[in-house]
Formats: sequence, C-alpha cells, structure tokens
Amino acid sequence: MMNSGKNDYRSEFETFKSNICHHLKDMGDINFLMDVLGTDQISVLYEKRWYPEAFYLLALVDYLSKENDIPLCSKYDDIRSMKLKKTIYPLDVLLTCEVLKSDEPKKRADNEAIPEFRKYNIIESEVRGVV
Repeated sequence: MMNSGKNDYRSEFETFKSNICHHLKDMGDINFLMDVLGTDQISVLYEKRWYPEAFYLLALVDYLSKENDIPLCSKYDDIRSMKLKKTIYPLDVLLTCEVLKSDEPKKRADNEAIPEFRKYNIIESEVRGVV
C-alpha cells in the first residue's frame, strides 16, 4: 500500500485521505482491512510520527470493522487512548468558514463527523464518496 522507506515523501493530509479512500473503494472493505492490518501501516505511520495519517487510518480501520461486525484489532489499543492535540477539519469546511466568516460550518461538520474519526480529533463524514 505505502512505501515505508526512510526517505518517504509525505503528501498533504487531504491528498493522503483521498488516496486512502480511493484505495478502499478499489479494494472493498475486507481486502482493505486485510491489507492495512497485514502490512501494519498504522504502526509504520505512527513510528514516523505521522500522527494525523496514523490516526486517520486507525479510525478508518475501526469504522470498517464496526460496519462489518469484525472485532477491533487489539494491537492498536495503546494508540486508541490518544488523539491529535488540534482538530483537523476538511479543507472545504475551513474554506467555507473563511468565506462566510463564521464557525458554523465547523460546528455542522463536528455534528456530522463519523465517531471513530472524531475520537482522534479528525473531522470526517464521508469515506466512500470518492470519484
């Protein structure tokens, strides 16, 4: 799925999210879970201190596990007790806030966020709607 070499290129978080969602769409839930868990990408990202990416992937794994009635992988229980210090909102939400000069879009996004993502201070409401 991802290269784990020392000189990895780190894309923008929005690009990372898009790539992951496309990967999910291409593979399907079960194959995606087997790939992510089999290659231990969550630990790889976490050890690089790429925390937003690690938490996003963990949230997605937990969400897909719940959706498919699969028990959570206990390997990541230590990471599950943590979260990002600063909440990450989708770029379109931040731009809408700026244009409207209002925090209402953030509040709406918070309310609509998938709980598995909100737990890590990542606001995400759609993982399957990629084109």
